[in-house]
Amino acid sequence: MRFPLRALWLVLALTGLSAARADDVVRKYDGTWDTILTCPNSNGALGFSYHFDSTVKDGLLHGEKGDKGQPGWFQLDGKIPVEGSASLYAEGLVGAAPYAVGQRPKGTQYGFHVASMFTDRSGTGTRVEGRPCSVTFMKK
Repeated sequence: MRFPLRALWLVLALTGLSAARADDVVRKYDGTWDTILTCPNSNGALGFSYHFDSTVKDGLLHGEKGDKGQPGWFQLDGKIPVEGSASLYAEGLVGAAPYAVGQRPKGTQYGFHVASMFTDRSGTGTRVEGRPCSVTFMKK
């Protein structure tokens, strides 16, 4: 009877250890990241660059610039899986028509996906739909 109890204890201990290691791996991205979104002139719209902090906690990224609900507001969100390949979603409100494709009016809502890849200290991303834009991430 002692052997099955030891085997059960060993399985439970290893399972707990594996779960703890998985949490540590997901948390390797946790912290504050210097984030820069750059969109060059494209399709009649002027280029621009946003520089803001993003925070990652338990593998979830959130970055925000400006005041929510106000023209010029922008946010970036998504989950960074263990291997670092992330699909993020950006949304915002146009700040000024000359910077928006189609000269959309100030305050118009927009959104797009960003295909990203992270390492422990840095990351890069590319806008999936619409005008070409890139995102860089540097862990602080």
